[in-house]
Amino acid sequence: MVDAGPPVEGDVPLYQHGRVIWILAGEPSGDSIGARLMQALHRIDPMLVFAGVGGGRMEARGLRSLFPMEDLTVMGFMEVLPRLRLLSQRLVEAEQDIELRRPDIVITIDSPGFAFRLLRRVRRLKVRRLHYVAPQVWAWQEKRVKHYRGLWDSLLCLFPFEPTWFAERGFHAHFVGHPILQSGVPHGRPERFYKRHDLRPESPVLLLMPGSRASEVPKLLPVFEKTLELLYKQFPDLQPVIPATSGMAPLVRKMVRHWAVHPSIVTDTEDKHDAFRAADCALTKSGTSTLELAIGGVPMAVTYKVNPLSAVLGRFLLKVPYISIVNILAGREIVPELVQHNCTPQKLAEEVTALLTDEAKRKAQQEAFGTVLAMLQAPEGDLPAMAAAKQVLALMETPLDELRAHE
Repeated sequence: MVDAGPPVEGDVPLYQHGRVIWILAGEPSGDSIGARLMQALHRIDPMLVFAGVGGGRMEARGLRSLFPMEDLTVMGFMEVLPRLRLLSQRLVEAEQDIELRRPDIVITIDSPGFAFRLLRRVRRLKVRRLHYVAPQVWAWQEKRVKHYRGLWDSLLCLFPFEPTWFAERGFHAHFVGHPILQSGVPHGRPERFYKRHDLRPESPVLLLMPGSRASEVPKLLPVFEKTLELLYKQFPDLQPVIPATSGMAPLVRKMVRHWAVHPSIVTDTEDKHDAFRAADCALTKSGTSTLELAIGGVPMAVTYKVNPLSAVLGRFLLKVPYISIVNILAGREIVPELVQHNCTPQKLAEEVTALLTDEAKRKAQQEAFGTVLAMLQAPEGDLPAMAAAKQVLALMETPLDELRAHE
């Protein structure tokens, strides 16, 4: 039999054998996004070759990470300082690997501190560059935009309003839907969660989500402890659960070991999804966790606490009226926000009490969640990862001279 070659559309091959995609993720959320993107790309073109840096999920999709992704997973100025030499070394290694491989495209996912430095350094190599997860400079620090000139050839956005915002400032951007929609939260099994943690299905479950950073957890957990002490007076059978990243779990366990009632601590992804489906309500810091809860249909109150100086600066820099993305997308407060001086045990307990006892309040939130989540759907009915994959391949087909002409 004669080999007819790759499938073609007209006279243009649908894919070319062995094209190389160099891809970088610097933290667990980026690893999940990267793995789904790799899977979608392979569905379109099974001959693609991947190189770069990623975690366990991306490695399971065929990536051999240049170095451990955990080397890049650091947050905050004080945490970064001791690792500056290592981070500098990893930056050089990534740049050299790209120079040696000469990939068809370089993709960086979130992690702007490392990713943007890498994109800037490989610009001289004349490779296509795409950044996935637009920096949220529309919320604050808008002046940073001027430093992004020439960093990427295309920017993939998670929120529908972002492409217009970036286009008005001269950046080429595409909305591809939010990857949280591909999480396993809707498939969680509450009965499995009750059994695994020896919980009572008839008693209320309260999720406590203090964040995933060492700077966040110590500020919120003491407030949550005092909130529970107030709630136990009215709900003596209340069952607290704390989803935590594996990195934060030791700190969380240390901080809750003297609590009157020990919360169940969840670190496994499947267990976390089960917890979301079992929960009656939640107290959560702002961030992607609010979208996870919305997908699970969990009524919530959002809270946050930073040092007083940061709070003052934040009030001047913040360009949006809310701190939670569900409220930003809705354009109104569908979930209460209790920040700084409002982040008190008394006020948090009052909100949880309302969520546990007022069915109309619960349903109002849940109905609004559906509207918000619909806004995050990818264009043309694609899953977010597939929409992103199509943008990646479209950029790979665009001549470099044409891309550089728009800089």
